[in-house]
Amino acid sequence: MVSEPNGARPTLEAVAALAGVSRATVSRVVNGGAGVRAVVQERVRQAVRELGYVPNSAARTLVTRRTGAVAVVIAEPETRVFSDPFFGRQLRGISRELAAADTQLLLMFVEHHADYDRIGRYLSAGHVDGALMFSLHRDDPLPTMAERAGLPTVYGGRPGWAGADRAPRPLYVDTDNRDGARQAVRHLLDRGRRRIAVITGPLDQTSAVDRLDGYRDALGTPEPDPRLIADGGFTAHGGERAMAELLDAAPDLDAVFACSDLMASGALRTLRARGRRVPHDVAVVGYDDLEPAAWADPPLTTVRQDVEEMGRLMARLLLRLLDPRKDLRKGEGAGAGADGAEGMGGAGMDSGDTDSGDTDSAAGAGAADAAELAPVITRARLVVRESA
Repeated sequence: MVSEPNGARPTLEAVAALAGVSRATVSRVVNGGAGVRAVVQERVRQAVRELGYVPNSAARTLVTRRTGAVAVVIAEPETRVFSDPFFGRQLRGISRELAAADTQLLLMFVEHHADYDRIGRYLSAGHVDGALMFSLHRDDPLPTMAERAGLPTVYGGRPGWAGADRAPRPLYVDTDNRDGARQAVRHLLDRGRRRIAVITGPLDQTSAVDRLDGYRDALGTPEPDPRLIADGGFTAHGGERAMAELLDAAPDLDAVFACSDLMASGALRTLRARGRRVPHDVAVVGYDDLEPAAWADPPLTTVRQDVEEMGRLMARLLLRLLDPRKDLRKGEGAGAGADGAEGMGGAGMDSGDTDSGDTDSAAGAGAADAAELAPVITRARLVVRESA
C-alpha cells in the first residue's frame, strides 16, 4: 500500500492501522520516544516506509518541543561570507554534521546594524533549538541576545565580548591562533629574516588579537616597530592595501606575516606590482591553508587550521548540548580528523608550542552531562611552501 503522488497525505492513523498498533505508539516511534519494543518499532517504520508517511513538523514540535533546526549566524555581510573560502569550509563542516543528525540549518547574516533586531526577534521566538555563531566582533550584541533568549549556543572563536568571562562560560571552538602565529614568525626568523612586518585582521576580533600577540611573542618584544604593522581587514583587497602601506613606511622590510591567506594573496599582488621578488626580496607567510594557498604564485607558506573540522566540532558540541544523552565517542568522536583538538577547560589560548599533529578528544565529549562540555582548541601547524 503506497500513497499516490497526488493523493491524500498519509495520516498517523493510516500508519497505525497498517502496523496494527495504536496511534499513540506510532507517535512515540515517529517522535523518538522510548518505551516501544524493538519489534514493534520496526513494524511501525515499515508501515511509514510503505505509506510514504511524513510527520507533520508543527505537530512534532508540539510533542517534542523541538524544531529540528539550528540557526547559523555569521556576523558579517553576505558579500564577505561568499567571497572568503574560510566561511564556505566552516559551513560545510557544520552542514555535514547537522545533516547526519537530521537537523536543518538556517543561515543568517549581519548585513546592516538593523539586522541585529531582526535576528534577535527570530532567535527568541522559538523557531530554532540552538545557534552557532562566529566571526563575532568585540561589541557584538548577538551573545547577549542568545543569553536572554535562553538559546543553547556554541561560538566559533575565543569569546572577546563584554561579560564573556562570567559563569557559565560560553562554549566555543577555536584554533590556537597565538601559537600558529609564533610558528609563522619563528620560521621567518630561522630563514634569516629580520625586518618582519605583519598584516593583521580587525583587532576587535579575538583571532586577530591572538595572531598579533603571537607575532610579538616570536619577535620577543611587546612593542614592535609600528611601521611594520598594518590592518588588512581579513580581505584580499585589504591585504593588497596594507602591503602597500607597509612598503611605503618600511621599504627595507624583508618578510611579512599575513594573518590570513586572503590577505597574503593581496600582499603578493602588491609585491609583484612593486617589483619585489618572493621570497628572494620579501618572504611571505599566510594563515588558514585553504585551497588558494597552494595555487598562489609562488605557492604560499601558511599556517594550517582545519576549518571544516572546526565547523563539525561546533555542530557536535551544540547537538550534545541539546541532547546530553548522546555519546559522541560512538561513531565519529569529537575531534576526529582534526590536526589536534583538545578541551581546554577554560584555559587561555597561550598554550605553548603545539606542533604535534596528534588528535585528542574534546573534553566532555563522552561525559554523562552536558554541563561537563568544555571549549575546544584545535592545534595549528605550519605548512612550508615556496613563498618563505
